Amino acid sequence: MIEIIGVRFKEGGKVYYFSPQNKQFRQGDLVITETARGTECGEVVIPNKKIPKSEVTAPLKPILRAATRDDRRILEQNRRKEARAFQVCEEKIAFRKLKMKLVDVECTFDNSKLLFYFTADNRVDFRELVKDLAAVFRTRIELRQIGVRDKAKILGGLGICGREFCCKGHLLDFQPVSIRMAKEQGLSLNPTKISGCCGRLMCCLKYEQNVYEELLRITPKVGALVALEDGTHGKVCEANPLTGELKIMPDKADVPVKAHRDSVKILRDGRIKVNQAERKALKSLEDQ
Repeated sequence: MIEIIGVRFKEGGKVYYFSPQNKQFRQGDLVITETARGTECGEVVIPNKKIPKSEVTAPLKPILRAATRDDRRILEQNRRKEARAFQVCEEKIAFRKLKMKLVDVECTFDNSKLLFYFTADNRVDFRELVKDLAAVFRTRIELRQIGVRDKAKILGGLGICGREFCCKGHLLDFQPVSIRMAKEQGLSLNPTKISGCCGRLMCCLKYEQNVYEELLRITPKVGALVALEDGTHGKVCEANPLTGELKIMPDKADVPVKAHRDSVKILRDGRIKVNQAERKALKSLEDQ
């Protein structure tokens, strides 16, 4: 076992493990650490905890110190610098008539670099913009083009469920989401119903998929041929994997009957298909 603390450098960002160096930290404490980007200030989200060595990449970098009053003052100065940099960058983008949308600005703790995050439909030649920004701020400038999912994660907001964006609140990494997942979960393939505010398929389709796969394994699908308890056969015309409720059209009958998946025997299961027309029409929703 090895003792670690978990530190996050951006709201909703990834949690990194560091060695506490025999010091005790509480959740919410600000600490100064050495990272690949240089000296950084982060928030403790996992207090002192022992985990198996196999779960960490050795050697762990140490925590340099708890944030002091001077460190907090530097953070405030950096936030003001980021706000000014955002405004200046937008003015320079308009002056250069570049087809890009500025999303966020990040200033490293040691003031060695300014990072500008932007979205654009195509590749952008921002070399002159970098020169303009370097002349104003006299520091290293880095521009990073991000996708619409990353933009939603940075800006945050409320989803159609009324809750905070999953990507902003608790998802650490983006996972591929497909049209097939929406189809298997019984959702209407209406772009406005299955896409988030970023215009891509909702992230929740992915982390709910494992449950649906397990339920679909034991639930007859639409089109399945099943045997009812009274010995009659029928075809499933409607299925709810979550509740297990089925609507079955018995042979030689005009009215469907209700049954539970536990009370029927699958003779030949159905298949969930995404036809080529649906896939082609909704392909853009799968893009990152």
